[in-house]
Amino acid sequence: MPWPAALLPLAADTPDPAASVKEAHESVTNAASFIEENWAGWLYLGLKILLILVIAAALRSLVRKSLTKLILRMNRGAEAVEGMALGGLLVNAERRRQRSEAIGSVLRSVASFLILGTAGLMVLGALGINLGPLLASAGVAGVAIGFGARNLVTDFLSGVFMILEDQYGVGDKIDAGVASGEVVEVGLRVTKLRGDNGEIWYVRNGEIKRIGNLSQGWATAGVDVQVKPSESLTRIREVVKHVAEGLAKESPWDERLWGPVEVLGLDEVLLASMTVRVSAKTMPGQQFAVERELRWRIKEAFDEAGIGIIGGLPAAGDEEEAADPSAAVAAPSALANPASPQSLATAPIPPSVGAPRITK
Repeated sequence: MPWPAALLPLAADTPDPAASVKEAHESVTNAASFIEENWAGWLYLGLKILLILVIAAALRSLVRKSLTKLILRMNRGAEAVEGMALGGLLVNAERRRQRSEAIGSVLRSVASFLILGTAGLMVLGALGINLGPLLASAGVAGVAIGFGARNLVTDFLSGVFMILEDQYGVGDKIDAGVASGEVVEVGLRVTKLRGDNGEIWYVRNGEIKRIGNLSQGWATAGVDVQVKPSESLTRIREVVKHVAEGLAKESPWDERLWGPVEVLGLDEVLLASMTVRVSAKTMPGQQFAVERELRWRIKEAFDEAGIGIIGGLPAAGDEEEAADPSAAVAAPSALANPASPQSLATAPIPPSVGAPRITK
């Protein structure tokens, strides 16, 4: 059965083996010539990018290791000082550790961002990419993110400056305005405080407008003693001085007192009392304990010396004031006189003579 003519291949459509081989040869030749012409540039570009990445990685690793060694040296110095005499007064190891760790974390992050960001821009520039539009877009995105997360940025920057300036640390008792208490943890965004009743306060660093650190330097213990105005001030000064000498010689008050207990004088003089002010310079955070101990000892010493304190028990030999005899006398009344108009007005009306009587 003969095949139709439409199904028979034409002679013109049959591929020429010689032409196919020639085209393949030309393609290979062109590719080889292109590679031969550009391999040196590609190799140079690849080596350049590799060198940039290697230098960036080495520099980043070197900077991070240097910062880590610096932090470890700071911590070892804090531990050494803490082991010395009065080391606890000069440095807090946990405070120094957290502060150094926070500073090290910030510095490592900033160093990594700068080094890797610069390396990325250099790689893009080596690839021939125009960095102008990219930087402009990054700037616009940064502004938008900054407006959207301005509270977060404010908290972070405030935390960084608080740590760098060492405004407070772990173990300090501070008054941050919105809350007060002992610092438990210092972070770059949030500061954790423990209040006097045991509660935990999480305060954002950006909300802290002013800080009162009650644990730096020294503190003052003040005690007000109210005595009778008839007491001898010289005798009071001698008794308080004796109490102060005994307190300064006993432990642990000899370490908590950083100065002599002084009688500053009279703060107030009234008809029924006078107030004597006693003050002493103490270790930070120990002023309240010193005040309580001073009150205890002064009260016992005054009782032994017979010095009367206002509001306490009367001293021995003091006589009670006689009662006012007029306090039991009632006020005069008009009703006490039967002839007074008031008494006559309250008397019953006598019946009239000859008046008709009403009977049932």
